[in-house]
Amino acid sequence: MALRRLEEKITKENLWIYILSLLKERPLYAYEIKERIKERFGFEPATITAYVVLYRLEREGLVESRQEKGTSDNVIRRYYRITEKGIQTLEAGREFIKKIVKLLEAPERGPNMQ
Repeated sequence: MALRRLEEKITKENLWIYILSLLKERPLYAYEIKERIKERFGFEPATITAYVVLYRLEREGLVESRQEKGTSDNVIRRYYRITEKGIQTLEAGREFIKKIVKLLEAPERGPNMQ
C-alpha cells in the first residue's frame, strides 16, 4: 500500500516532469504525449489529467503550443514545444530527484553534506 502511494506520487501526481522530458526530444500533440508516457515510462495518465497538466505548463511558460498539420495525415493538431524556461525547470527537477535518491542511498548523510 505504501509503495502504491509512492508510485502514484512519483508518476501521475508529477506528470509535468515526464511531459517536459518527452517534449525536450521533439514537439508532440496531447494524445501522442499520453501514448509515449505509456510506452516509455510504463504508466497511463488519464486523458483529462494530461490536458490539465499541459494547459498549466503553458500558462506557466514552460511549454508553448501552436496548431499544425501532421506530416503523415494532414490532420490539424495542437503541438506542444518545451521553452527555455521549461528546459531549466526540467533540469532543476531532475537534479532534485537525483539529490533525493542520493540521500536515500546514504541515509547517514544529511542534506547539507556533500
